[in-house]
Amino acid sequence: MTSPASRPTRRRLGISTRAIHGDPEARPDWTPVVPPIYQSSTFTNPIGSTAEVLYTRYGNNPNQVAIGKRLALLEGAEAALFTASGMGATALAHLAVLRPGDHLLSSEWIYGGVRRLFAQEFGRLGIEVSFVNPLHSRSWKQAMKKTTRAVFLETPTNPLVRVIDLEPIALLCKTEGLALVVDSTFASPVNFRPIEHGADLVIHSATKYLNGHSDVIAGGVAGSEPVIEEVRKLMQVWGQAIDPMAAWLVDRGMRTLAVRMERHNRNGLAVAEWCGAQQAITRVHYPGLPTHPDHETAKRVLGGFGGMLGIELKGGAHAAERFLRPLQIAAHAPSLGGVETLVSEPRLTSHASLSPAERERAGIPDGFLRFSIGLEDADDLIADFAQALAQL
Repeated sequence: MTSPASRPTRRRLGISTRAIHGDPEARPDWTPVVPPIYQSSTFTNPIGSTAEVLYTRYGNNPNQVAIGKRLALLEGAEAALFTASGMGATALAHLAVLRPGDHLLSSEWIYGGVRRLFAQEFGRLGIEVSFVNPLHSRSWKQAMKKTTRAVFLETPTNPLVRVIDLEPIALLCKTEGLALVVDSTFASPVNFRPIEHGADLVIHSATKYLNGHSDVIAGGVAGSEPVIEEVRKLMQVWGQAIDPMAAWLVDRGMRTLAVRMERHNRNGLAVAEWCGAQQAITRVHYPGLPTHPDHETAKRVLGGFGGMLGIELKGGAHAAERFLRPLQIAAHAPSLGGVETLVSEPRLTSHASLSPAERERAGIPDGFLRFSIGLEDADDLIADFAQALAQL
């Protein structure tokens, strides 16, 4: 008999292999290479069984279970699950670690929809929220209260693509006994895995890079087994389970995640460098450029600089509209992370709830455009942007 000590250690699989296969096992003959869609709300039960029933609202449909295991492997988490939207994932992740009377400490550099959730809805549940500048390390400590139970931030941020060093914040959270919750949508698990840097929970809008084809609304949460189980219980009550067809599409998307991110990273840098040389563009926000304030942090913690970038045009909102009209390849649309290039104005989409003065203070002036650079040929994208700039 072979002793445990003499058994070979299983090799850790690369991220591309994990994205495609999860934790691969030998397949019986005639197994479909592509998993079927279990488009069923319910499943037959063993008579007399006390085990949890299989019911798609419970999140235990085979399509739902498969992608949850895949995300956990990609993030280096104990467990993960998917929800019907990124906002659903954000809400349930926080409700899993917060109770009425608790205080949440949040970065002020967050998606507008999440800010509305925190500022408007959490108050109804008796959860207090404070916002701080995430780069001011003393701000986190100073803003903490006796009732603080969790810290939330995005990195890279929307839409300025700021890259926040998690490790000092994670150390503070560990010292104070707080849960650190990180939205890593802009990075994807290919470019950044927050748990490796001290985070407790990771949130994704799976609508974006995880799916990658602009045809699904979904969210994901990864973390420790007990917390993910709490998220799952909340999901069953709040009705946030992902549909089997959507789960199957996310599965399909994750199989090409690593190779897609390689192209997003390459195209993003090429377009950002070109934008930086254009006189009509006053500023380019991209962590892969040496001019970006977080460039050194990004080089150290990111596996790639991503496909998200922001530009500021001379002439404000009027110039932005003139730039958008002649675009032929890039589409004027919200969302991000798909194979196609999208351009949006945060003043009308993600940050429409802020006043012009508030957006200016946040570094998002009129004339700011957010690019989600897709998988097209970079030269074609640059030519499209060049002819649009020529209209200004």
